[in-house]
This record gives sequence, C-alpha cells and structure tokens, in this order.
Amino acid sequence: MIKKLKMMNKASLLKWGLFVLSLLPSLLWAQSTAVGNMKLPGVSINMGQGVNLVDTIEVLGLFTVLSLAPAFIILCTSFTRIVVVLSFMRQAIGTQGMPPNQLLIGFALFLTMFVMMPTGKVIYDQAITPYMAKKIDATHALTVTETAMRGFMTKQTRKGDIKLFYDVTGTALPNTIDEVPTHYLIPAFVISELKTAFQIGFLLYIPFLILDMVVASVLMAMGMMMLPPVVISLPFKLLLFVLVDGWQLVTGSILRSFS
Repeated sequence: MIKKLKMMNKASLLKWGLFVLSLLPSLLWAQSTAVGNMKLPGVSINMGQGVNLVDTIEVLGLFTVLSLAPAFIILCTSFTRIVVVLSFMRQAIGTQGMPPNQLLIGFALFLTMFVMMPTGKVIYDQAITPYMAKKIDATHALTVTETAMRGFMTKQTRKGDIKLFYDVTGTALPNTIDEVPTHYLIPAFVISELKTAFQIGFLLYIPFLILDMVVASVLMAMGMMMLPPVVISLPFKLLLFVLVDGWQLVTGSILRSFS
C-alpha cells in the first residue's frame, strides 16, 4: 500500500511539473508583451544643440572643484598643522587609540573653522554674497577667494620654502610675494606647516620622554627589568596631563602659533 502511494505521489508530481513547463511559453510571451507595451522614460544627450556649451563647461568645472574640496581643506588651511600636532600629542601620551581618529579629525576641523573664520568672512562678504546677488561673475568671485586664501598662506609660509621651488625650476625670485604663482605657494605652505607641526610635536614629546626615562631608571634600580616601563609610566602621564590641563595648553599653543 505504501509503495502504491509513493508511486501515485511521484506520478502527480510529474504531471504538475509537465503542466508548469507547458505554461512557461505563454508566461514568457505575456511578459514580453507587457514590457513592449510599457512606456519607459527616455534619456537624451544634447551635445551643444540649443545649449550654451560654455555654461556646460562651467558646471563641469564647478563639480571638479567640489570633488577637490577635501584636498583644499587639508592643504590650503590650518588643518594640516592642527591634525599633525594632535596626532603627536596622542602618541606622546602613549594612548594609541584614545582619543580615536574620528574625534581628533572632528576637533581639528572645528579648530580649522575657528582659525580660518576671518578669511572665510572675507570670502563670504566679498565673493559669495555678491555672486549670489549676481553683482559679480564667477571669475571675479574665484579671484577674490584666491586672493583671500593667498593672504592667509603667505603669512604662514617661510621664504626659504618658496625659494626651494625657484631653485628647482631655475627661475629668478620675484620682487614681492604677491608675484609668487599659486602652484608655487601651496606646496611651500604645506612644507612650512609640516615643519611647524613637527617643531610643536617635538616640544610636546620632551616632558613625557623625561617621565619615561625616570620610570625606566627606577624600574632598573629595583631590578624589575622585565616589566615594560610604558605600563607604569602611562598612568603618571595621564595624571600629569590632567593636572596641567593639557588639552587647554595644547589647543592654546596651536591657536597662538597662527597669530
């Protein structure tokens, strides 16, 4: 009896399978007919017919500038010096993951906004607002923006770093710094910022390095040479940093270095 039921089930399954297979062509035909009758939206590409090509190029240039905005924020503002000094501060204390990178970068961005506020106000008042009011064109707005950014970078750039690029290219030095091209000024500014950041980082390392040396000497005198000095010195570093209000001192030193 059981064998008969199994045979009947197999036969019924086979019949249902054949029935579904017979329906597949009709289903496919109905689907193709529905797709053929469906009106899909079309996309057309206009290559200059009835459209000002200059406006299209300007829009393309705008999107290119927006894509390069992170590079301008990092290289043409105070962000480079701030984030490097904060990274040195974290390594000097010995806490590799605290504060986390997201916190340091966010703090560096807000400090950058604070430092760049006078320059940003000039750009907003003399470039963005007149351009939005259609009093000036985009070229004039970009010129005002470049002039304001060059004014900030000029104050923070060393003359020796600018001279480096003229020595490499073999061209004569200009009479004034206003005659220095922007593609010379930006890398010179980055070099100056890195040099200043490393100088501040070196000064930040000295007290913590002395504390590490004292702890290592005490451990060696006690015969505890197998115990890493970093494990013992880390709580003392944190205590020293909190007692002297380290974050306030570091932040104040960074901000005063731009004056």
